[in-house]
Amino acid sequence: MAEDRPDEFIDFSAKYKEWVAIKRLGITPQTKPEEIAYHLAGIRATIDSKMFRVLGIDVDAIDARIKQIPKAGKGASAVSQALAEIEKPEFKRALAESCSSQALLPFAKTYALNKMINETGTETSLSQLALSKVFKELKPPKAPGRLSKGLGPKA
Repeated sequence: MAEDRPDEFIDFSAKYKEWVAIKRLGITPQTKPEEIAYHLAGIRATIDSKMFRVLGIDVDAIDARIKQIPKAGKGASAVSQALAEIEKPEFKRALAESCSSQALLPFAKTYALNKMINETGTETSLSQLALSKVFKELKPPKAPGRLSKGLGPKA
């Protein structure tokens, strides 16, 4: 059974205020590269979801502003329209209002641009969802505490 034990690991843990995240992958000789990439994409998603908030950027306000923009479809033309939208004075003003400091404005713009581009169906980074579409055996983990419809609590 010793050969079943992982000899390498990818560990990520964070504790900052109310945010706690722990992700660990044991790597054996049978672990496929796509499994490692999938795990790393999950870590990146965890970090990305907190990084802008930690800086003091109101991502909820940016998300609300982005929802007001008419959808331009998918692909390159939609990305082009997203780039044009982010340069409009009213959008720049909304970004500035979402920042606790003007020094954060370039980061708020980065958040908004990535969000808008992703909404066009263009990936700006490797995601677990994209990997699971290519590698069907990779399944997103289910949220803890949730049961499938047929597995409800027993009376």
